[in-house]
Amino acid sequence: MDWLQKIPWSLLILACLTLGLAPYRPPHVWEKLVMLSRGELVRPLDWFDFLMHATPWLLAVLKAAFGR
Repeated sequence: MDWLQKIPWSLLILACLTLGLAPYRPPHVWEKLVMLSRGELVRPLDWFDFLMHATPWLLAVLKAAFGR
């Protein structure tokens, strides 16, 4: 997890606020999470889109949990 420590918090926060939330009304990652919970996330494009928007959030959670 050394690579995770090398990512600055400022970059992660910027990525979460831009890529992680865009488009902003409603946050796209939230729409994809709702689709996932309903079982509607079936197309490969939807999965790719979900991963693109969720990655900054996942990295921020991992850095908060394991990074020092």
